[in-house]
Amino acid sequence: MPDSPRELLVFDLGGVLLEYSGLQDIHGVLSEKLTLERTLQLVEATSEHWSAFELGQLTPLEFVERFAEHWPLGVPHDRFLTEFESWSRRLYPGAGELLDELRASFRLAALSNTNYLHWRRNSEVLGIPALFERAFASHEIGLRKPALEVYEHVLIELDVRPADATFFDDLEANVEAARRVGMRAYRVQGVEELRACLRENGYLP
Repeated sequence: MPDSPRELLVFDLGGVLLEYSGLQDIHGVLSEKLTLERTLQLVEATSEHWSAFELGQLTPLEFVERFAEHWPLGVPHDRFLTEFESWSRRLYPGAGELLDELRASFRLAALSNTNYLHWRRNSEVLGIPALFERAFASHEIGLRKPALEVYEHVLIELDVRPADATFFDDLEANVEAARRVGMRAYRVQGVEELRACLRENGYLP
């Protein structure tokens, strides 16, 4: 249950409020069809590059150059970056309405592991930052979930005690990390699960 009517609610974006296509669309920019096993191998082989991009340590061009060292790209680098940016699709139906319901009673923030390109689309096309008091993007703050420091950064920036903040994410590791810093945290996928969780725990009637 919330401790106060102005408790802070912190939301992950992709998988919770935002449709992110990710690897579902990757074969459209490759020169060959990969098996699931090979795809997962390449994800693992390039994980450090994805993380570095999400920490703001690589430019888009540096990212695609490292990506192409492992993946069989079938399009020019600029075309890949255009397609990659589009993987941040849209807000799930009902996401904006849900946030509107909550805004009257709670402070709202977003915390996303993201990168320059996806965040540009989220900001300029989807208008996501305007939906929150603050929207924290990993590549801008140089911190990435599930590092405990990223949650502490949000709490310090918004001057909120851990006990007065609740976090929602679709990945269990991120949820557990939030709990370790003293926040309430719930794993949810999509707007319907999020709304049900909010009702079950007293944030919505």
